[in-house]
Parts: sequence; C-alpha cells; structure tokens
Amino acid sequence: MDFSRILPERIKLLYLFLAVLLLVGMVPLYIFGTKVVDDSRERLKDSERLQQNNITRTLADEISERHRSLHIMMNSLAASIQVNTGGNLTGKKIDTPELHALITDFVNQNETIAFAILLNTDVKGPSASRIPLDDFMRRELEHAYQAAKEGRDYHGQTLSVGSGKNQHTVRLHSIPIVTSGQFLGMLAAFVDMQFLMDRLNDVSQGGLQTYVVDSSGRLVASADKVMNDNIGQDMTTNEMVRAYMNQAKFAQLVVTQEFNQDENGKKIPMLGTFSPVKDHDWAVIAQKRQDQAYASVFEMQRYAYLVALAAVIIIIVLSVYFARSITQPMQVLAASSLAIAHGDFSKRVRLESRTEIGQLAETFNTMSHDLEQFVFELKRSSEQNRSLFLASIQMLAGAVDEKDPYTRGHSDRVTRYSLTLAKELGLITEEIEKVRIAAQLHDVGKIGIEDRILKKPGALTPDEFEIMKTHTTKGALILRPVEMLKDMIPGIELHHESLDGRGYPHGMKGDDIPFLPRIIMVADTFDAMTTNRPYQAAMDPEYVLRIINSLASTKFDPRVVAAITSVFERGALRLHRAGIVSEGQVKEAMKE
Repeated sequence: MDFSRILPERIKLLYLFLAVLLLVGMVPLYIFGTKVVDDSRERLKDSERLQQNNITRTLADEISERHRSLHIMMNSLAASIQVNTGGNLTGKKIDTPELHALITDFVNQNETIAFAILLNTDVKGPSASRIPLDDFMRRELEHAYQAAKEGRDYHGQTLSVGSGKNQHTVRLHSIPIVTSGQFLGMLAAFVDMQFLMDRLNDVSQGGLQTYVVDSSGRLVASADKVMNDNIGQDMTTNEMVRAYMNQAKFAQLVVTQEFNQDENGKKIPMLGTFSPVKDHDWAVIAQKRQDQAYASVFEMQRYAYLVALAAVIIIIVLSVYFARSITQPMQVLAASSLAIAHGDFSKRVRLESRTEIGQLAETFNTMSHDLEQFVFELKRSSEQNRSLFLASIQMLAGAVDEKDPYTRGHSDRVTRYSLTLAKELGLITEEIEKVRIAAQLHDVGKIGIEDRILKKPGALTPDEFEIMKTHTTKGALILRPVEMLKDMIPGIELHHESLDGRGYPHGMKGDDIPFLPRIIMVADTFDAMTTNRPYQAAMDPEYVLRIINSLASTKFDPRVVAAITSVFERGALRLHRAGIVSEGQVKEAMKE
C-alpha cells in the first residue's frame, strides 16, 4: 500500500508534539501507575495483616503476663503458708485464723480470683469465694489435687458455671505445697475469665472476630456471646485452629494467612492470624472476611483506574501536577512509616486528597491510631500488674504489722523514712523503687515468729531474743522464690547488720554490707526509738538523732547518717513526740 497518498505532505508540529507527549506521558504513567497500585495494594494488605498480628500478639502477651503474675502470687502465698505453719498443715494447723485470713485476703485483693482454697493431705482446709462451688468445679479440684500429689502444677479446662446474670466462665490453677520433697497439700484458685472476654470484645470491631482456643482446639473464650454459651466446643473445623495445632508444637510463632471458610456450603475467603500464648497451651485467633479486610485495597484500585483514565485525557496539562501529587504523599507515608518503625506511634499523615492516596493516608492513620492504642493498653496492663504486685507487698507487710499491735504502722513509716533518705542520697529511680519494696517488707519474717514472743509486753529473754533475730532470715526465705524480689533480699535479710560486725544474722562488716540495708537500718532504728514499745517510751527525735550520729562509722553508714541529719534539720522528719527515757531504755532500744 502506498502511504504517501494517504499521509499529508507536511505533518503539523502540534500533532507530532502531542503524539510524543502522549507516548512519553502514557508509558511512564502506565508503568508508574501500575507500580504505585501494586505497592499500595501490598502496603494496605500488609497494614491489615500487621493490625491483626498486633491485636493477637498484644492479647497473647496480656494473657501470658496475667498468668505469670498469678503464678508468682500463688507461689508467694504458698511460701507464706509454709512459714506461718512451720511446714505442718495437719490437724488443727490447717484451721488457724491466720491461714483463713491469708486465703480471704488473697481473694478480696484480686478481683479476677473467683474462688481459692488450701487443702492438706486430709483434703481439708480454708477457702474463700465470690461464687458458689458447683459439681464441675469440684471435679476440677479433684483432678488438681491428684496432680498436686504427683508434684505437678495444674491448669484446668475453661468452665461455664451459673446461669443468667450469675453466669461465670472460670479456669482452675493449682500448685502443690512441698517441703523437703514431702507433699503437704495444694493451693488452688479459680480465675474469672470475664477480663479476657471484655478484651476480646474491645478489639472485635469492623467485622473482626477474635477468640481463644487451647492446644486441643477447644474454645476457651470469644467476643461472640453465642460462642461463649458453648465454651469447650470443638473448633478444629476452622483452618486457623488446625494451623495453630500443627505449628504450635514446634515454635511460638505469630502466623497470618489467607484461607477459605465453609459457610452454608460456600467457600468464603478469609484473612486470619493466630498468636500462641507464651508458656501456655492457648492461642489467640483473629479472622476477618477478605472483602472487609481488603476493602480499602479494592477501593484504591477502583480509584486508580478512574484517575488513570482521566490522566490520559489531560496528561499534557496536568502531568507535572499528578507526578508531584503521587510522589509527595508517598514520601510522607514513607517518613511516617519510618517514624512508626522507630516507636513514634503518634505520627499522622495530613493529606487533603480524594484519590486512593487519600484513602491510603486514612488507612495509615487508622493503623497508627490502633497501634498507639494497643501500646497504651499494653502499658496500662503492665501498670495494673505493677499495682497488683505492690498491693501484694503491702498486704504482706500489713499482715506482719497486724500480728504485733505494738509495731502497727512500723513498715509504712520505715518505708517513708527510707524513701526520703534514698532521695536525699541521690539514688536513681530504679534503686529508689528497690528501697521502697525492701523497706515495706523488711520485717516480713516476723510472720513466722511465735505470738508469745512477738506480742510479749516486756523485754525479751536472751533465748527469746535469739528467736526474734531469725525474722531476718525467715523474711529472706519467704521472698527468695519470687524472682522479681531477688534484688531486695539484702535489704530484708541484712537490715540488722552493723558496720563493726556486731549485728545479725551473719555478723558482716564494713563494705561486705550492701548499701540497701544500710539505708533501712537507719530508718528502722529512727522509727523504733521514736515510737512507744513495750520495753520503752518514745524518745525525743533530736535525742535519737544524736544517738544515731554517735554510732556513725561503727554501726551506721556515715553517708546515711549525714542524710537523715540533713532532712531532719530541714523538717522533713520532724516529729512532735517526746518521752522521758532512761539510760537502760536507750540500751534496750539499740538492740532493736
């Protein structure tokens, strides 16, 4: 064919320029647009996967932290029981008011504990409860007791007890009480699972379904009320549950994947995640329909095609604008993503756009908000656990003070004085917290001292005083099983040592005595001498301070003595008490 007859003799530059611009503009636009859509689609999918991943992992961490805290509290309570009873839970020892008080306080001070019981080898013992004990709970206790006799901890199945407003979902945790290889009994507690259902309900938004299963694939808890009415049902027909059961045995990995779920004979594409609970036989599972999970992806793709079609028509005029409007938001998103990678979850993208880029920014901001909220909830849960830990410490210290009416409030005052001294000495926050806990528990060993000695309304005999001195080592023995308190043990065990080696229980000298007990021994002495005791009247604070200064470098650390002198002179420790004391009373006070 002869094209010379069809084509004009001259081609207008405008047509050629427009053809070149269309060719140059459309090809890069096609390549760049395809790349942006693909990247954005994967980013949005990754954002949804990351969101599900963070939800399940955060919930799994919360469950693990609560389980670990419960285990610590139960072990601490078991140690207190052994010290209180001298390792004997037989006969009338199991029915003492002290044991009843320990079990009752354990339930009253822990809202998640629905029922607690201590059983000896005769299957007898005190209990405390917020809910009535039914046959299913009794059967679980029988299984737990058998496990305890074999020296094993027991974690029972989730039970639904009661009905209507009185319905509760509970799970049994128990530990054996053993001394020198001899089985003494069992401590058991039913934990109310309502906190877990509330947390699952909090995160089940926007079509997301969350629930917890055990290693055998049975339902533990769910955000769905209908499912909760069937606690313990077999969930192994769900592909995510089967995936957890197949993989959880080999690695504690958080897994997110796509799968199909059978609903009324139809295969529904789903996006699911499971996160095993550390040191537990549970997993948190979250799942969502893909059409809901990836709604922003489909929306973004539809907008991308419309924008691309419009861009072809106006590519010459608006090419620079579109290039700038696409690359700049992506840079903002990349910078914001980098900020999140460095832990700044408050970063937000400010974009005024009606295109898919605006949708991407909104999704990014939603993800950032959710991540920030999850981190906040995790920190709040950690703070609640810390408050629970400190409350347990105050409970132990209060139990000691209640045993001895003459020293009621002593632990709180020594704690207050010790904190004042620690701050005056310039200790860092972490060390000040150690001082706070050690001072609060410095006399916890007195819980193991006989009442006839502890409450004796007069001076102790030499033999009685030797028994009283064992409260330091008893306190260390009680708290040593608690890993979180290992740094505070010296303050509890050594606060009656002396720099000249005349203290107890080990007769340590000089630099062998850590700094922590040096602070507590000064605060303890100051309070003991300025309060009324059976063997002495309260002394004038100025007189007590002179005595403490006279013992600097022999009994007390000079730095701590200087600190208490300084804060006293400023009025921080000024007390309005006075008493007539004799030389004999002073000597008795120095023994304390």
